[in-house]
Amino acid sequence: MPDPEPSRATDAEALLLWFASRLGIVVVAVVVGVRSTALGETVAPFLERWKRWDAGLLVTIAEHGYGGDPAGDPDPGLPAFFPGMPLALRAVNLITGDWTLAGLLISLVAGAVAVVALARLAEFEGPAGTGRRAVLALLLWPTSVFLFAGYSESLFLAFAIPAWLAARRGNWPAAAALAAGASCVRITGLFLALALIVEFAVQRRPVRRAPWLLVPFLPLLAYSAYQYGRTGDWLAWKHAQEAGWGRTMVWPWESFLQTWESAMGEGQFAWAFRMEIAGAVVGVTLVLVLLYLRRWSELVYVGLQVGALICSAYYLSIPRSALLWWPLFLLVARIGTGARWRTGLIAVYAFVMGPLMALNIVAFTNSAWVG
Repeated sequence: MPDPEPSRATDAEALLLWFASRLGIVVVAVVVGVRSTALGETVAPFLERWKRWDAGLLVTIAEHGYGGDPAGDPDPGLPAFFPGMPLALRAVNLITGDWTLAGLLISLVAGAVAVVALARLAEFEGPAGTGRRAVLALLLWPTSVFLFAGYSESLFLAFAIPAWLAARRGNWPAAAALAAGASCVRITGLFLALALIVEFAVQRRPVRRAPWLLVPFLPLLAYSAYQYGRTGDWLAWKHAQEAGWGRTMVWPWESFLQTWESAMGEGQFAWAFRMEIAGAVVGVTLVLVLLYLRRWSELVYVGLQVGALICSAYYLSIPRSALLWWPLFLLVARIGTGARWRTGLIAVYAFVMGPLMALNIVAFTNSAWVG
């Protein structure tokens, strides 16, 4: 039977791995910058190298609102970002005075919360030692650079994994409140809210406690109402995805063929699209494994995400979205526990994923798209 209360050693191991990995990313970024400078290349300051892609858009919302920078052209894609991260940026920027630094600090603190919760969840559901393995599996994931940058993944996980742990322990008021926090950060909170309903049913909890399950939907409703007040569109966040990135819903084979064509081409995005295809393979495989194991609530959480991603006009951000699939990292941790050959699988995982993770750090700080 799993230990309901993890030891302090589990938390300490998770935090040690987290902060050591953050230091490693800083070292890699600094070394790459020094090398580029030695080669005569122009290198942006350290903080500027982390204000890439969505991190910059989140700062724009935090600084100017969803109307965007009045000095620039309107960005129709901004409503796709939920308000949790921009609000956190506004609060932390009052202390740091620098938007990018604020994003890095949010990810640093939120990620620490997330890995401790992941370790506790792994130890709750599996044998001793699965906690640190689950954390390692997450930190070695090829797109884990987004847990360092000022993106919303770390903040979402800081709410979502503790919410799931609370639900597994039967603490539904805490699970609902934490899931509501996750719903403020990303649309993925909708899938979490639906998965909690399934988990509640699987545990056969008393019906009188079911109203708690409505709480995670409230931020989604509130944000839709806010955007309706701005734009007259209840689904502004969805339509922003279409306007900003062309992410319309298509049949999965159409999406695959479009992505395959891009992946087999040339240019800076070809490698990124190959990673997207690999991420889709991982996602579909994970869904099938969860189905086989009859992990119904986790199947709903991951399956809805994978379904939405592979039915988009083309694959986009699937490897990055995988950072939110903690059932994947729990499975990797459990597979690597027990016999010596199983422990060796973790080494194989690290040997394959580690170099990809390092390459993506270099690519991200050089303004390349990595997921």
